[in-house]
Amino acid sequence: MRKGKAHPAPKTVQKPWGHEVWWAESPRYAGKLLVIEKGRRLSLQYHKVKHETIYTLRGRWRLRLGRRRKVMGPGSVTVIPPRTVHRFEAPFGRVTLIEASSPELWDVVRLQDDYKRTGTKGGK
Repeated sequence: MRKGKAHPAPKTVQKPWGHEVWWAESPRYAGKLLVIEKGRRLSLQYHKVKHETIYTLRGRWRLRLGRRRKVMGPGSVTVIPPRTVHRFEAPFGRVTLIEASSPELWDVVRLQDDYKRTGTKGGK
């Protein structure tokens, strides 16, 4: 059995809606923990290339995926293919999500943002 390389310590990235913990980043995939504070939401956005799968670890949250809106809870999974407009909101309380994705962490096109961020650099 081959031993893999040790991964660097997880990196915490502060966001206006909460924070992310980047726990895996490689040329083939990425893994993040997203913590969204109560009453906050991410940008209304899409990715040109990035493909995401989101697992709800803790809390109830509201998902906008294309034209659909639904409430998600612990244990729920959603897949977000490239070019799918989406938004995550935490109106009920603090939420913790696990994101597994393709490695294009810079790939975000913001259509609307509560925090007046623009552009595509730096993730959600």
